[in-house]
Amino acid sequence: MKPRRFHGLKQPKLRQSWNKYNLYNLWRTKDPNIASRPNTTFFQQKWIAKGLLRTYHGEHIVERKWERMFSRRLLSVANMDAKYMAKNDGSELAAGRGSGQDQQPAWDRPRINPSSFTPYMQMIFAPMERRLDIAVFRAMFASSARQARQFCVHGAVKVNGKVVPYPAYRLNPGDMFQVDPERVLYATGLPKLPPQDSKNKKSSSLAGEEEAAEEASQEEAETTAEAESEAQTAELEQDPDTTDAPEPTPVNMKPTRKQIQDLTAQAKEIIKEGSVSVAQKKRLRNFIRSAKPLLSRAGRSTATPSKIADELSTLMAELDVGVGRDDEAPSTESSDPIASLSESELATLEERMEEHMREEEENPYDPSKPYVTPWRPRNYMAPFAFIPPYLEVNQNICSAVYLRHPVARRGNAEVPTPFSLEVSQLAFNWYLRRR
Repeated sequence: MKPRRFHGLKQPKLRQSWNKYNLYNLWRTKDPNIASRPNTTFFQQKWIAKGLLRTYHGEHIVERKWERMFSRRLLSVANMDAKYMAKNDGSELAAGRGSGQDQQPAWDRPRINPSSFTPYMQMIFAPMERRLDIAVFRAMFASSARQARQFCVHGAVKVNGKVVPYPAYRLNPGDMFQVDPERVLYATGLPKLPPQDSKNKKSSSLAGEEEAAEEASQEEAETTAEAESEAQTAELEQDPDTTDAPEPTPVNMKPTRKQIQDLTAQAKEIIKEGSVSVAQKKRLRNFIRSAKPLLSRAGRSTATPSKIADELSTLMAELDVGVGRDDEAPSTESSDPIASLSESELATLEERMEEHMREEEENPYDPSKPYVTPWRPRNYMAPFAFIPPYLEVNQNICSAVYLRHPVARRGNAEVPTPFSLEVSQLAFNWYLRRR
């Protein structure tokens, strides 16, 4: 049976994930308008709303566990102006009642400002925000709630200095949780590309094909050189009983061939890095092309180290002469470009070099890591880069403090949700029913 897609596009379901398909589903989602659907009973409306919300809020949590966490007590606070409270003691609110000094309500106002409402119904899933895995995801230490759960199970999360392998652990105000920095870098960093298989060979770049052809031709040249050397050695061997000709003394050419191979490999690495100009790359390719017949001649029995070394030094001299030369317009200025800089330009150059060296120390290149180095944030991360106000996060040490329980204020609620107030109200009414 084919498994169902977690991020479907035909029947989209919103998830707690940074996946690009989930971002697309969030962008194209619309208000379901459940209450205005024709021929639907109130029970059906509540059922639909509950299903929509549960696909986003803790879809990895069993329904019966969430029902035990559910509470009809919704926390909220009243906005209090600190300046007003410092100036008045509250007695002015009761002064003048019935004497005409109190303010009359604006009865002629056409409608009430929506920002004056307190969205209590958006706080239905506030108890779920206390879970350790959800808090790790809200603190941006994991790219999805499921990955945060995996971090907890694998022992990468500590609460108050102790490893807590329970994703369902409910945080209390003041608890500090910390995640392994390597896990956070892996979760939020740009992932490495998978290795190309045989099916993707046709889609490889021309540079890769040229390098593969060069390696194949080099191996073929080495094989041919070894075969020729063995044949010539067999011809020179003579029977000592029938002839007085001395046997030729074999010369060990392996160090010389190894030196040529190392130089060729270094030239290929420089071309791959791309830190040289196009003309310099051309000269390096010419050097690699000229080193192949030299490597073939070094494998023959008649080759001598001095002769091969002379040819190799000639190739290196030609390569050294070409490096740094501009083919289009030869430069007549000094060979040292720093000598022509002014003092201000030198100071700017020193500052940039210091900054670059500091960045290299803080964010080095390490191919052994499971993520791309130097570290870069993963794609499609910016729309999800927000932290709820009930968490205090320190990204430098990958730790956060659960300050308090989320509350509702006038105009907004602190529980992040992509659904409207009407959908949350129907789902709240569903869980209010007695079982």
